[in-house]
Amino acid sequence: MVDLVIVVGGDGSLLHAARALVRHNTPVIGVNRGRLGFLTDIKPTEVIFKLDQVLKGEFQLDRRFLLEMEIRSKGESIYDAIALNDVVLHSGKSVHMIDFELNIDGQYVYRQHSDGLIVSTPTGSTAYALSGGGPIIHPSMDAISLVPMHPHTLSSRPIVVGGHSEIKIIIRENRVLPMVSADGQHSVSLSVGDSLHIRKHPFKLNLLHPPGYDFYIACRTKLGWNQDFDSLQQQD
Repeated sequence: MVDLVIVVGGDGSLLHAARALVRHNTPVIGVNRGRLGFLTDIKPTEVIFKLDQVLKGEFQLDRRFLLEMEIRSKGESIYDAIALNDVVLHSGKSVHMIDFELNIDGQYVYRQHSDGLIVSTPTGSTAYALSGGGPIIHPSMDAISLVPMHPHTLSSRPIVVGGHSEIKIIIRENRVLPMVSADGQHSVSLSVGDSLHIRKHPFKLNLLHPPGYDFYIACRTKLGWNQDFDSLQQQD
């Protein structure tokens, strides 16, 4: 039995580890060798000191939920995957919009023409969903965000729903075959009439942080908040 997994790399490396380890309830901690590092938050220069703290039992436990997706065709399940960040419906390499219908908890929401839809966890709210105009959701929130990608209507906006919501997307007539991917993994094609079902995964990731971790500090440093004020203070 493994007591702790140390992931050295970027957030993508930790996403891969999370999908592989989540069923085993194995704690994971990340050392950042990538670009942003929202999940891998230990700097290489601090790795010895920070890991020593964690091994002594000094850490913050952060439990993150994942999404599971399932593709059904003619009533049969043909593909499934899990994601820590997001499930993305998109048009692949085509420039054409795709046509789909969105239902939440059995209730019809809308039919939309757009480049796709990002279904994101709070963890993924600072990733692709953020670049698509979605809200930043604190990791402690039990919520799922749905962010349209370039919708063909000015009134379409992101929607935030409860974490236990059942999301169903039905593929309508399209000039191209829509595709779906989980955490940017291999994209799978969808046919007209296929349905995509997305819900919370039953297992959670046990993500460890060294003492002093603060989500808002991560936002300020990774997203460049306070840059103007910090530069003014340095000039003074």
